[in-house]
Parts: sequence; structure tokens; C-alpha cells
Amino acid sequence: MLRFVVRRIAGLILVMAGVSIITFVLAHLVPVDPAAAALGQNARDEQIAAYRQQLGLDRPVAEQYLTYVGRLLRGDLGTSIRTRRPVADDLLDFLPATLELSLAALLVALCFGIPLGMAAALRRNSWVDAFVRLLALAGGSMPIFYLGLLLIGLFYRQLRWLPGPGRLDSTLNPPTAITGMYTVDALLTGNWAVLQDSLTHLILPAITLGYFSTAVLLRMTRSAMLEVLSQDYIRTARAKGLARPVVITRHALRNALPPILTTIGVTFGSLLSGAVLTETIFNWPGLGRYATTSVTSLDFPAVMGVTLVAAIVYPLVNTLVDIAYSLVDPRIRIQ
Repeated sequence: MLRFVVRRIAGLILVMAGVSIITFVLAHLVPVDPAAAALGQNARDEQIAAYRQQLGLDRPVAEQYLTYVGRLLRGDLGTSIRTRRPVADDLLDFLPATLELSLAALLVALCFGIPLGMAAALRRNSWVDAFVRLLALAGGSMPIFYLGLLLIGLFYRQLRWLPGPGRLDSTLNPPTAITGMYTVDALLTGNWAVLQDSLTHLILPAITLGYFSTAVLLRMTRSAMLEVLSQDYIRTARAKGLARPVVITRHALRNALPPILTTIGVTFGSLLSGAVLTETIFNWPGLGRYATTSVTSLDFPAVMGVTLVAAIVYPLVNTLVDIAYSLVDPRIRIQ
């Protein structure tokens, strides 16, 4: 296990090095001066030159990259051109909102994707299977921005069942910051009004972000369960007279878990790093909206900081998934 973790950490370092090089080069290929963009159209040439010197943009690109890497090794992601704050501080402020939304979207995918996939596999070629496959097809083809606008128009504008964009009602103050996630912090501090309001604000963006992941997880669960249900040991378990729920959960589902776990890991990684459209539509103050604003304002240090965070997510999640393999399937050993 220790050797496995060490190898994954070494691989993570290589991934971050490659991502930093690619992101840095692409950022400097954009034919726009970030100093001029930050100071505005009324800035004089001497002001722009002085700001470029302050940002280090007047130096050769190779020297700029080496300086960036040196700061990165010390945990310094640079200073945001737009907010004038350390990028690391900005990321710490915006990451909890994205993490909260991603976990809620993953919960939606787990609660609907796995049960519906199992139901479709157990009732293959029935109307249940056809309906579930239709849901999966719709989830895989419907654009996120369209689904988000549709949910806002229906449940907020028309029915008034759920609140609109935002993370919390303007009449309420955020809970005492512990984790940065409003629902968790409200629960830990016993602030029930904020807990209820934050949960209702979380429903629509979580469904929007989690619908595509639900479709992916549904298809994988159905496929994995169909493969397992045709195995000899399932027929043997049924022949022994075991109860149907025991056969399904203890024998079929457990043996179908490895590919499902892989899908869950990839899904969570994509949710955490790909919530740009959802956060923009629902005015959710997370990394996605921070990245969008940084790109439009040519805030290169912030863009590179968000990119590095997204690059770290996938290897970490995949490592946890590989460790989970050995827990659900004793035949698998981590080496």
C-alpha cells in the first residue's frame, strides 16, 4: 500500500509539472496584454509598462516560468491580477462552494443512477428498462445550460417551489465558517434556518450538475449488473434458495462494484472540475465561476491556479478508487 501511494504521488508530481508547462505556454500565447486589460482603456503607456514590470511580464518567458515554478514549490500560486489577492487565498475561499455542490450532485447520481440501473438490469427488455434507458439517453444528450434554465423557469419562476440562483437568501447571514460548506457548517453550529435555506438553494444546481453523471452511472450499473447476473455463481445462489434481495445485493451488486466505482471516481472528478456552466447559471460562488471571471479578465495566475487544482483532483480520486477496489473485492491486491 505504501509503495502504491508513493508511486501515485510521484505520478501526481509529473502530472502537475506537465499541466503547469502547458497552461503557462497557452496563457502566454494569447495575443492580449493582461496588464493593459487590468488597468483599463484609460491607462497610459508608462502605467502599463510599470505594471508589466511589477508582474514580471517584461522578462523572457523561460525566466517567468522558472520564477513561477520556484514560487509554486513554496506553495505560492502567485497574485491574482483581478482581485489583487494571493491566488491560494482565492482558491480556499471558492473551493468549499464547488466541493459542496459537487458532493450534492454526486449524491443525486448515486441515489438515482445505481437503483435505476439495477432496476433496468433486473427487468431487462421490459417497460422499466426502456424508460430507464430513455432517461439515460436524455441525460447524456441534454446540455447542462438548457437543463439549468429549464429548472429555474419551472420551479422558481412558475411554481415558486424552490429559490432561485445564489447560495443563500439575502436576508440570512452565512454560518460560522468551519469547512466553508454552508450546509455542513450550519449543521455543526445548529443554525437550522440557514441549513434549511442552503439545502433548498442546493437542490436545483445539484440536479442540473448531477443529471449527466446520473445517466453515465445508470448505464454502467445496468451493463455491469447484466454481466454479473448471467454468471454461474448467481444461478447457484438462486438454486440454493437464497432470498432474492440477498442474491442481488450480496452476490450480484458486490461483484459489479469495480466498474461502478471507476465510474463514480471519474464522475466526481469531472463534477469538481467541470461545474463552470452550472455555477454561472445559478450564480454559485465556486471555482467554476471564479475560473470564468478570471478567463474573461485575462487573470493568468488565477487561471493557472484553478487548472492545477483540477489536475490534482483526478489522480487523487483515482487513487482512492483503486484503494476502494481492494475493500470491495478481496481478489484485487494493490501492488
